Amino acid sequence: MSCSPQKPNPGRSSWSNLWFKNKKALNNALFNIHLQSLTPPPAPTPLPTTPTPPPNKTHVFDLPKFVANKTSLLSDELLLDILSRLPVSQRNSNSLVSKRWLNLQGRLFRSLKLLDWNFLLSGRIFTRFPNLTHVDLAQSCLLSSRNSGILATHKLVSFHIDPSVLQDAFDLERFVLSVDEIDVGLRVLASGYPNLRRVVIVNASEMGLLSVAEECPTLQELELHLCNDHVLRGIAAFGNLQILKLIGNIDGFVGSLVSDIGLTILGQGCKRLVRLELSGCEGSYDGIKAIGQCCQMLEELTFCDHRMDEGWLMALSYCENLKTLRFLSCKSIDHGAGLDEQLGSCTTLERLHLEKCQLRDKPSARALFLVCQGVREIVIQNCWGLDDHMFSIASICRGITFLSLEGCSMLTTKGLESMILSWKELESLRVVSCNLIKDSEVSPALSTLFSALKELKWRPDSKSLVSASLVGTGMGKRGGKFFKKMRDWKLPHDA
Repeated sequence: MSCSPQKPNPGRSSWSNLWFKNKKALNNALFNIHLQSLTPPPAPTPLPTTPTPPPNKTHVFDLPKFVANKTSLLSDELLLDILSRLPVSQRNSNSLVSKRWLNLQGRLFRSLKLLDWNFLLSGRIFTRFPNLTHVDLAQSCLLSSRNSGILATHKLVSFHIDPSVLQDAFDLERFVLSVDEIDVGLRVLASGYPNLRRVVIVNASEMGLLSVAEECPTLQELELHLCNDHVLRGIAAFGNLQILKLIGNIDGFVGSLVSDIGLTILGQGCKRLVRLELSGCEGSYDGIKAIGQCCQMLEELTFCDHRMDEGWLMALSYCENLKTLRFLSCKSIDHGAGLDEQLGSCTTLERLHLEKCQLRDKPSARALFLVCQGVREIVIQNCWGLDDHMFSIASICRGITFLSLEGCSMLTTKGLESMILSWKELESLRVVSCNLIKDSEVSPALSTLFSALKELKWRPDSKSLVSASLVGTGMGKRGGKFFKKMRDWKLPHDA
């Protein structure tokens, strides 16, 4: 066996041979890579993806791209116009939305009853409520003990008092801010609200009223508590005052005095008055005469718990344009009205209102109806002493078209019928809670009159009204049957 040298396999090549043989191809590949590095890569082909789910409701939006509060895009004027069109009952809830809404809501308020005096002195009231025209300061002027459970209440104010003050005589003036403090607050109020139309003031002085009159030339309505003759000297500065309410003496609370002097100052200073209410005021013929002669535009006059001297009623004839006369909680009208021919009458008077008054004096009632003999409307509500005889005096007024009786417990059906049948022009009748007036006592003539009236409200007896509403229901009869059986029982000793 001979050995010969091995021949290389032609199908196999070494790495060096491949390197030299493909050197030209390698140069081309490197050149292509260099070109690709100089040009940007093409956009990759998007891969197929599944549809994205809807966004979650709790997704946090990017603040620069999305507005969290859509109302912030609205101007103050537009948003204020929208808020003004919403119901008044929603104002408190609207103020809780944001500070902006709170400030805008405050611009819509025109009337405010102030409870905190410091809220005025600090000036916060002007920022919170910049457009007020009606301000009531009565409650804020009282010194209330917040830690006390004793509440003193009057129809005008309510406040807490300390038990120690009950050992002495109760005096409301001890619980009111001083005159100097009130005057400072009035100056602050007037400087911040020059467009005031109505204000309620307690324990003010003449200078305090003057400061309000100078800064608020458009003031039309004024209510003064703890008022006296000296305070009324500053009232002449209110050139446009039309409605005035004076509260002087209040039984058990206040002992202020308004006399003929104050009434004369009032008449000479407020010649444009249209409505006047005198509560707890003293005076006489001269004071009422001065008001009637000076206040030619006066149309409504109200006396509340008056302390007028005898004979003052004769001065009402000087009120030549008076249309409404009211008496509220008066213990008497006029005990010394004088002779009938001296009384005169208010020829323009149309309405007479009597509420919670004592009508037990026949001469006084006769004098009142003589002065008011031309009225067209009579309203009597919860007055004491009005029986058939006293009510018959109203026959002096022959042109009655409207009659309202409420709480007249001594007036009977007969007394009512005799009066309203004599008033041929009667068009409206209202009878409520007059327990001696019975449905069963209504005569055919009275029923015929009822059918001819334009307006009728007939609820004289609440018991009869309930009984009539229960007819046919079977209610209210079981008790009668029970007591009927009890009457049939006999006790052993009765046998």
